Amino acid sequence: MTIPPAGLDPVFFERYRAMSSRDSRFDGQFITGVHSTGIYCRPSCPAATPKPANVSFYLTSAAAHEAGLRACKRCLPDAVPGSPDWDIRDDLAARAMRLISDGTVEREGVPGLARRLGYSERHLTRVLVNELGAGPLALARAHRAQTARVLLASTDVPITEVAFAAGFGSVRQFNDTIAVVYERTPTELRRARPARAQPRGVGGVGEAGFGVDDGTGIDLLLPARAPFDGVGVLRFLAARGLAGVEQATDARYARTLRLPHGPATMELTLSGTAAAPAVACRARLASLADLAPLVSRVRRLLDLDADSRAIDLALGRDPQLAARIAATPGMRVPGSVDPEETLFRALIGQQVSVASARTALTRLAAALGDDVYPGAGDSGSDTTTGTSGTSATSQSPFIHDPTAAPLTRLFPTAQRIVTEGRGVLRGPAARIDAIIGVAEALCSGDLVLSYGQTREDLESRLTTLSGIGPWTAGYVALRVLGSPDILLASDLALLQGAGRLGLPAEARQLARHGAAWAPWRSYAGMHLWRAAGAAATPRTATPPGPDSLNR
Repeated sequence: MTIPPAGLDPVFFERYRAMSSRDSRFDGQFITGVHSTGIYCRPSCPAATPKPANVSFYLTSAAAHEAGLRACKRCLPDAVPGSPDWDIRDDLAARAMRLISDGTVEREGVPGLARRLGYSERHLTRVLVNELGAGPLALARAHRAQTARVLLASTDVPITEVAFAAGFGSVRQFNDTIAVVYERTPTELRRARPARAQPRGVGGVGEAGFGVDDGTGIDLLLPARAPFDGVGVLRFLAARGLAGVEQATDARYARTLRLPHGPATMELTLSGTAAAPAVACRARLASLADLAPLVSRVRRLLDLDADSRAIDLALGRDPQLAARIAATPGMRVPGSVDPEETLFRALIGQQVSVASARTALTRLAAALGDDVYPGAGDSGSDTTTGTSGTSATSQSPFIHDPTAAPLTRLFPTAQRIVTEGRGVLRGPAARIDAIIGVAEALCSGDLVLSYGQTREDLESRLTTLSGIGPWTAGYVALRVLGSPDILLASDLALLQGAGRLGLPAEARQLARHGAAWAPWRSYAGMHLWRAAGAAATPRTATPPGPDSLNR
């Protein structure tokens, strides 16, 4: 361990050392502010190393803006993976950041953000300023600037539309912010985009009637923190894919989803290199205002911001896990693009195999899911690329496998499940009653699922409902919140995987052994699930007891 010079703060010293070595592992985890030049950079910026006296470190770009700094034009410090802190931490600041990145301030304002978090605006602002160096408005403003930069670099959307799509209240506010943050005009940012960028053409932005020729097409490249087991996370999603709603292979995942301003379709493909992994995202949005929520949810779905090196280093200290960690570095915990959908999937999948759950959920989506392309005909064109579709794939712009079902359905809403679910759901009456009861609680507002909840609050709210026990509540928290320290020790497949690795294959013993894996027990569980079978189907069945519907 290197000892910092006398009088130098240890945290500052470690960050300065990482910056001096231009270590890309720290990109997104903190920001380097250089006061002699008035800019802020990512730690790996190739510029000359500044003197310690001229440097400050910040956790957010908003804090750097508040200090009067502008983004480096050379290293683009906001074009990096996000900080893993917002998933690792469960405190107020981290939960606020999760909601801000999902666009809550743009949709509901600071009062709505504070209400969702259960605090007054004054207290929330005080905590964020103390913890992150900027209040909610400044944090949201920085996020809008980053969204605008992406739109300017990735699309040919008119600049005025970019302003409002990114969440700015006026074009003047947009111009002023871009000038302060990037020291360029929006037009200059667009002209400076890399030659490799291939902006998409733009169709009409319709809030209603999101047909095959409606919406806005956009291409994005989302960086991931290395190492990244992208194939593994896509296989997990493929094992649970619902025909009409999702498609997945080892290198590609596509699906429909609901966003705050309307339906959307997206396609994700693995990209980049082992040292600098990325995910290419092609999407069609009903409204460009949904770009920020889309990016946030994709990053959460694939766990792109996880600090894989720290996780692997910690788990690799267990001799029984070491070989698995070495063979599969960068394991991810799959997240969720829709908390309510994830809850229904968990409920319907209780105590049945993955294949059985997939069959039941596909039937539910086919019967009760809304058509993502209402009124689409048998042929059409993809306005985002200018290429004609074929009769076999015209209802989805993302079909590459002619044998795959087109993406035509959205997962059912809680309201549809309440009104029509009993005619579609199969199984014991108690299970159906529990599913309908949860749907009713969601519709009435008695149950609210949010990325801004604490794990304790989410699990306690769920376990008060009939038919939901610790396993299901923990699984939902793991997927929706990205909680890093959940070990579902009662899961049969997880226990089977533990036994194959020479670990305790009994729930209580495994839980005791797994205490040493904290705070990364969720990732250890993913390795155990993977060890249970080459097909990577982590969950085969939930044992009766904790999640029994007959309790």
